[in-house]
Amino acid sequence: MISSVHNPTIKYVRNLQARSKERRTEKAFIVEGVRLLEEARDSDWEMRLVLYSEEMSGRGMQLVEAFQSQGTKIAVVSSKVMRAVSDTETPQGILAVMGMRSLPIPEILDFVLVLDQLRDPGNLGAILRSAAAVSVQAVFLTPGTADQFSPKVMRGAMGAHFRVPVHNADWEEIRYRLVDSGLRSYLAVVNRGQVYYQADYQPPLALILGGEASGAGESAYQTAESLIHIPMPGGGDSLNVSVAAGILLFEVGRQRGMRS
Repeated sequence: MISSVHNPTIKYVRNLQARSKERRTEKAFIVEGVRLLEEARDSDWEMRLVLYSEEMSGRGMQLVEAFQSQGTKIAVVSSKVMRAVSDTETPQGILAVMGMRSLPIPEILDFVLVLDQLRDPGNLGAILRSAAAVSVQAVFLTPGTADQFSPKVMRGAMGAHFRVPVHNADWEEIRYRLVDSGLRSYLAVVNRGQVYYQADYQPPLALILGGEASGAGESAYQTAESLIHIPMPGGGDSLNVSVAAGILLFEVGRQRGMRS
């Protein structure tokens, strides 16, 4: 059992939790909690290390046994160490180090989401979760957007990384992808353009959302063919971007006859 927070493995895991630079250098990130690790188990992503504490649930132990049978390195840690490496207030007693990757982008695209300079990891995670729910084919993150592999994004996305291609891309690459696939592009703004439910979201389509503070940048406006907005008869400057994304994404799904 690892009982010291000064153990080299524990220091390594804590650095991955805390620093995006460390994650990029090591090409690794942390997945924490039983539910997320069940998603990870069912993916084909590289599992480098699993840490668990003895008070973990029976459901969690089944995961440990499954990873062990696959040859994954396993280590038992004390409750104190688990609290030290966890990014949550109440750890579930299991976390893993996984190799960083993104799913491949489909050759033919008909539903793409572009997120421009979203800096809040909680919002980014929530949007990725909604994107997975409505079968978005790819999500592009422009420079300045939060690290998609940060602990808070991973928790909020609830396994979306294992189901939806999420790629960092500059606007030149994004424009190439949109033009190459013949996607019509809508940019969500405040109080301008069409009311969102009056727009036609039949494929092929790209939906663009800007960041929390100042909205989309100039490149987003240059790329978008049309502007849409969500009416707010009760007033207010804007909606939380993850709420707005959910409304827009599920309207696209509704127009396309989404079924469970």
